[in-house]
Amino acid sequence: MIRFSNGREIQYFVASGALAFDGKGWIWEWLLVWLRFIKPELFGIVIKSLTKERRKGYLRWWKPWDCVRLILGGAVNKVGLTNKGFDWWLQKVAPKLNFERFNIIVSLFGEEEELVYMAKRLNHLNLTAIELNDSCPNAGHPAARAEMIVKSAKAVKEVSRHPLIEKISADQDGVVIARELLGIVEAISFNTLAWAKVFPNEPSPLHKLEKRVGGGGGGVSGRPLQKFNWPFMELIHKAVPEMPLIASSIMEYRDLARVRALGSSAESFGTIHLPDYPFWRRPWTLFTNPPKATGIVERDMAVQNYLRVSRES
Repeated sequence: MIRFSNGREIQYFVASGALAFDGKGWIWEWLLVWLRFIKPELFGIVIKSLTKERRKGYLRWWKPWDCVRLILGGAVNKVGLTNKGFDWWLQKVAPKLNFERFNIIVSLFGEEEELVYMAKRLNHLNLTAIELNDSCPNAGHPAARAEMIVKSAKAVKEVSRHPLIEKISADQDGVVIARELLGIVEAISFNTLAWAKVFPNEPSPLHKLEKRVGGGGGGVSGRPLQKFNWPFMELIHKAVPEMPLIASSIMEYRDLARVRALGSSAESFGTIHLPDYPFWRRPWTLFTNPPKATGIVERDMAVQNYLRVSRES
């Protein structure tokens, strides 16, 4: 469990964007939230990453498959941080959120000046934390930029009253970042990894978009990412055991024990919300998969409570 400096305690997280910009889910999940198949209050909800200015990205609502493709056990996306901008969220979304009932974590992407600007303007909100997204594989940021990451995080720390989470990828210098940011950020989380890193000899399912707009073939998430992110997390834990780590790519209940053995302090659910591949064979999983994270969490909470009662009796 991660105990933030503001008193909030979080064991389970929803990865950035899995429950949209407000933690209430995407349109196909609204009924599931209302029927309590999805229980957002059980999680630290990381909203979809915001940029200072509106960013068009590559997501088009009438054809999301153009930048998101399912793969066996996961997904690859080249959304490109599509969002309406920080001011839109602050003015239109934030006033409707219950920051007392829900653990809202705002994910921010940008250069140092932009991050500082946005973080300062969030000080009046009762957030659980701010996530600094320094590892988006679709936004053109170089992988080896530890010094820039550390400098930006320290600058944000100076102006923000909120706990900070640093999000990095397995192709960055995680040990250096963790050492330099110990005492600055209160946890490290893990992002997707570029297609070329995970499948170096295979063309991306998003190769047409890649050819049209340039850049990489998207970021891989889900089970294929486990063999990269989990050893990366273990490496950081062994080098900097004081740094809390949020394990990614939880896809089933037994994954919790696996990542905890590798040094995780908390666990994050992202791609588990997406339907199965191939979608045309199992279209109902668009609605049956999003509640899986809630089911895993409730099962784990019940087991942990049983063990606690057994020890006390």
